[in-house]
Amino acid sequence: MYGTDCQGAGDVLTVSTQHDLKTALSGIRGEVVFDAPLAALTSLCIGGPADALVSPEDVHDVCRIVRQAQAARIPIMVLGGTNLLVQDGGIRGIVLSFANLTAIEREDARLVFAEAGARMPVLLGFAVHHGLSGLEWAAGIPGTVGGAVVMNAGTKLGAMQDCLDAIQMVDLEGRLVTHAAASVGFAYRSVSLPDGVVVGAWLRLTPASRETIDSRTKSYLQYRKQSQPLSQPNAGSVFKNPQGTTAGRLIEEAGLKGYRVGDAQVSAKHANFIVNLGQARSADVLRLIETIQRDVSQQMGIMLELEWKVVGEP
Repeated sequence: MYGTDCQGAGDVLTVSTQHDLKTALSGIRGEVVFDAPLAALTSLCIGGPADALVSPEDVHDVCRIVRQAQAARIPIMVLGGTNLLVQDGGIRGIVLSFANLTAIEREDARLVFAEAGARMPVLLGFAVHHGLSGLEWAAGIPGTVGGAVVMNAGTKLGAMQDCLDAIQMVDLEGRLVTHAAASVGFAYRSVSLPDGVVVGAWLRLTPASRETIDSRTKSYLQYRKQSQPLSQPNAGSVFKNPQGTTAGRLIEEAGLKGYRVGDAQVSAKHANFIVNLGQARSADVLRLIETIQRDVSQQMGIMLELEWKVVGEP
């Protein structure tokens, strides 16, 4: 399973010793840090430590990690930082950072391959530079390509499923496999993928005037800057939009715009965003989420569904 910029590989046991982790990570060429703080790696700047934070050198490193972790029954998660709340107790097992998997290549006139750790703003810039349209909807989305794939990230202008051609994954046996986008099921902010780790994606884009693409991108980015708290730590939209309305409108009508618990606050700019005013903890954020869901349910009769993924231990 793969959450927002975060994935677990199979049904495994929680580990408790560094010796188990070192055994599972033997032969890995990438950097390994034990008891590693995660807050600085999340867009909310919140989260406790990982038992082991690993930055694989390349996809072959990922294959080895998955294979050895599965054999040792150690959980794996991939961290990209957005649409994710890491709880204060941190994450047990192995957390992967794809900071080294950032390559982007144009394979033909329309096809672009991007590794899972590539940032969406960088991919969008690549598309603009090469005169390729189809990613303008992603202006202002800060996450990784891998996270955008598994979350089916999108805005009112479009979503990842609109341009996704194929997905490269490491399966639970540590093999590199490819799945055509047409073979997986997409839904609102979700996608049904086989178990494993997404390590790359092919996107099919449309050649167009570079000036036109750049103009569209800048226009939408300006709109997002004006309507969303992009300058404050946040993890994107908190709740999915119910049919026929928006979560932000419901939260605002419930009188919760600007409401805070500790340093976690409903954004005064957009009510479907929670921002960290500086020292917020995951417990504050979760209490705020519960308050929003309760008040909107009591006042409007609608239970808001969380768009974020909550991971780790309290």
